[in-house]
This record gives sequence, C-alpha cells and structure tokens, in this order.
Amino acid sequence: MAKDMPKTPMLDQLESGPWPSFVSGLKRLAEAENKPYAPMMKDLLGQLERSYETRKGYWKGGTIGVLGYGAGVIPRFSEIAGEFPASAEFHTLRIMPPAGMHYTTDILRQICDVWEKHGSGLIALHGQSGDIMLQGCKSENVQPCFDELNALGFDLGGAGAGVRTSISCIGAARCEHSCFDEAKALRLLVNAFLDEMHRPSLPYKFKFKFSGCANDCANATQRSDFAVLGTWRDDMQVDQDAVKQYVAEHGRKWMIDQVLTFCPTNALSLNDDDTLEVDNRSCVRCMHCINVMTKALKPGNERGVTVLIGGKRTLKIGDLMGTVAVPFLRLETVEDYEKLLGIAQRVMEFFVENALEHERTGEMIERIGLVNFLEGIGVELDPNMVNHPRTNSYVRTDGWDEEAAKWRARKAAPRPAAE
Repeated sequence: MAKDMPKTPMLDQLESGPWPSFVSGLKRLAEAENKPYAPMMKDLLGQLERSYETRKGYWKGGTIGVLGYGAGVIPRFSEIAGEFPASAEFHTLRIMPPAGMHYTTDILRQICDVWEKHGSGLIALHGQSGDIMLQGCKSENVQPCFDELNALGFDLGGAGAGVRTSISCIGAARCEHSCFDEAKALRLLVNAFLDEMHRPSLPYKFKFKFSGCANDCANATQRSDFAVLGTWRDDMQVDQDAVKQYVAEHGRKWMIDQVLTFCPTNALSLNDDDTLEVDNRSCVRCMHCINVMTKALKPGNERGVTVLIGGKRTLKIGDLMGTVAVPFLRLETVEDYEKLLGIAQRVMEFFVENALEHERTGEMIERIGLVNFLEGIGVELDPNMVNHPRTNSYVRTDGWDEEAAKWRARKAAPRPAAE
C-alpha cells in the first residue's frame, strides 16, 4: 500500500510566494509513485515539517564512504528514524564536475539515470563548493552508485578537513574576457592535490577557484583560500570607432552616466570628438566599462593571473576577501604553470604547518600577520599589499636623530639666489 503524502502546512507557505520553491521540487519527487525513491521523499517532507514546527534539526553525522576514499560522502542519519523510517538515511555524494562545468546532454541523462536507480532523485547542480550534490542515498547504495558514476568518468569531490572540489568559470571556452586557460590551471592543481582531496589531512578545508577575469564568475575572491583571477598588465584595448558608435547610439549623457561615472578610480574621460581616453595607470581592472562596452573595449594583450589568498565565508572572524599575494603571473608556458603550482604547494605546506585546527587560511593570516605569511611562502613584500593604513598615533622613533641631523643640515645650507 502506497504511503500517503504527509501534511505540511508550514512548508506549504513556502510555495505561496512569486518565486519557485524547493518544496515544490520535493513534492514532485514524493508524488512520483512509480519511482522507488517516492517513500523516502515523503518521509523527508514529514521530517522537514517537524523541524519547522520545533525549530530543530534532526540530522546527525556518522561514518559512510566508498572503498579507498576518506571523503566525498556526507553522512546524514535521522534522529527520529522511528517516525520517518524511509528517510532514516539521507547521505549526500559530492561529485566533481568537469572543468568549466562543460557537459553533454547525454552525460547529464546518464547521471540522472544512475541517481534515480540508487538515490532520491534530488540533485543540486551545483553546490556552493562547485560539486554535483546528489542528495539522499541509503548506506547500501552509496558504493554501487559511486561505481557507476566512476565508470562514467566522474570522481568524488572534497569534504571534511581537506582540499575541496575546485571550480572554474567557463572562461576561454566561450568568454572573450578570459585572460588565461582556466580549465588547464584547474586540472593542474586538482591533479597535484588529489590525495589531499580524497584523504583529508589538513587543519581544515582548503579551496581553489579559478576565474578568467575580475568579473569573478566562480566567486573565487570571496569563496576560496587560493583564488586565481585573470588580469592584464599592459593598456586596455580600445576601438575608438566602436566607442563613437556607442555614443551615437546612446548619447554622451548615457556614456557619462553609465560608463565614466561608475569607474571607481575616474580613469576614463570622453573627449570632444567622442573618443575615449583611458588613464591606464589608474585602471584597477574592475571590468565595468568592458562589460558595458564589450564591442569597444577589451583586456590588454599582456595577460596573466593574480593570486589571492584567504577568502572565505563566516566562521571564526567573519567573511574575508582574498588578499593579493602575487599581483601578476603569466600563464603561457610550461614553466609559468610550474610557478603557479610551486606557489600553491608552498601555501599548502605553510597552511599545514602553521594553521590551528578548524582554522581557514584567511584566519591564519589574520592571526600571524600578512608579513609572516608572505615571508613563509617566499613572496616579496609589496606596499600594495597593505590591508589597512596605520591608525595608531604612536610610532617607532628609531633613527629619528639621524634624520633630524639631515634636516638641520639642509636647513643650514645656503639657499640659491632668487632669479
């Protein structure tokens, strides 16, 4: 006898707004009576409704995995399995996506077929870490499910205190703003740190992310310990004829209001002949003008990457953006990629040796100081790495006597006669 749909008055309210609701998706899976996962999804709805009523979560962890791996499966066991037995186990498999998240429709169908056979049918494509999140699997189905996915060419992603799943934007495959080969860089670092992903042995999680330009479509600056962002070192490319066409179509007021005014460093100015003048020394590569005037503006020809360290979401000391560690690095030759890998290895080694348990890279840097971190990974200091100007009025006075003597000597020297 088929199990009835549970009453979910509180969850039903989440479907009343103007936007699509995850509750509707759960109900659709629960109402698929010809599918083996329907009873699991019905009990899942019942347990979720209970959590909304009591404001308490009823999932607990445990140990579950596949042969040869120490990570990649998130165990979830229900504390109220007696009331909702079909969803007593609701494990999540984290699967690594292809670089740039390129799929064929055929491979997506095969993933769905495997998941309908072994799991709940619930997929998050993709999670915040970039994983394909296959949510809702019983313990006995975890290994056979992974075996079939692995036969398709997929591997488990990261979980726990190890290297997490890396992602890159679609980048050079389709985007004219791309400044390096994102997919190649991703594969290089993932392959180098695969053991740290499959068998966690770090103080806490560590994430790589790759974005082809400062638009940062992979959210690397905010969400990764090691962010690689595309940039350029020479002048922005400007097609003045295309600039004039934009002005002719939209008007000078539009140009001023929507392009020049939004430049954070006032590096743009519009000449009387409707050509654009760029102060490249002041340009911070924010990408706004290029995004608005794609036909007229492009990144420069001398392209490479900037490496930022320490981005993360809230944990011990709140959200952190990545701090620039390497302002510019070309990524063209084999030697260039070896340099990037060397930087990543030194950062990882320093993190392993100096971070506290359950401490992200950014929090470690905040604790020990940026200077100590940069010296530890062998990167020369740069004044542009200052995080915040001095606010303490008390300063060291070493050498003041010598400087005062120089000042007195200059003051006592005869001044040249006025012309």
